Amino acid sequence: MVGDPRFLIHPVVLMGRVIRFMERRMNHWQTEHDRILRIKGMILAVTVTGLAYVTTYLICKMAWTFSPLVGDFVNLWLISTTIAWKGLNRAGGEVYDALTAQGLEAGRKAVSMIVGRDAAQMSEPEVVRATVETLAENVVDAIVSPVFFAALGGAPLALAYRAVNTLDSMVGYKNERYRAFGFASARLDDVLNYLPARVTVVLLYGALLGKRYTANRAWRVMRRDARCHPSPNSGYPESMVAGGLSIQLGGLNYYGGIPSQRAFMGDPIRPLTPERIRETMRIVEGTGWILFSLSGVIALLVTVLADKF
Repeated sequence: MVGDPRFLIHPVVLMGRVIRFMERRMNHWQTEHDRILRIKGMILAVTVTGLAYVTTYLICKMAWTFSPLVGDFVNLWLISTTIAWKGLNRAGGEVYDALTAQGLEAGRKAVSMIVGRDAAQMSEPEVVRATVETLAENVVDAIVSPVFFAALGGAPLALAYRAVNTLDSMVGYKNERYRAFGFASARLDDVLNYLPARVTVVLLYGALLGKRYTANRAWRVMRRDARCHPSPNSGYPESMVAGGLSIQLGGLNYYGGIPSQRAFMGDPIRPLTPERIRETMRIVEGTGWILFSLSGVIALLVTVLADKF
């Protein structure tokens, strides 16, 4: 909720530097066979994820050895770096502000900072669609999954998840350079997000109930359209948001000038105007508060039961 201090180096930035360093030295995609590249990609995924887990575990252990209070603080702070609740909505707000205050060109520039698709020729509805899709998809990656893995294994497992997510965002593309090398990273990210993505559907339903949006329509659209998405996980939050806002997501995208047709999700009942970005931000906010509240209740119950038994 507070956001990360800008004067500190974020752990994800450090992960990104390690991934980039290793990728440049391991990924000889122009000369090596795909089988070799897949093996190297597996080595990269295991190394970076393991390094994130072990490093975080040692930091927390040293902090707890020094003082239980310091250990708890370090553990909680490291967990917080994996959750991008405020950062996600800030990114959406920057696109909204650029579109409404400065015009389409500024909106294209702002959205190009948060999506991998080509933005130079996007129309205003396409900028809005890209932003809404990104916000919806990242409810899983940036909020629900980090909390899920932190609950299972504290900061070490939360940072290990974030390492996998960072690997996917950097090398998990299906282009010529990363198709083989990034295969392991992309599949591992799919596996880890499988359950959190489905938990997110329930949280989004609750967030939609609290607004003037149509939660029941969102549920119907999710059941109809979620599996049409090429990702086994992203279709669930995106179709829920599409149904809740009565808009249509999906369509034609361009990546490096190459067209990619995505299945449509939702129905075009309402137009894709900048206000849809604000509405999606409110849904993200509601989802975060529901997760925060449920986490607190569950933690309290576990504490009470642990003391009792």
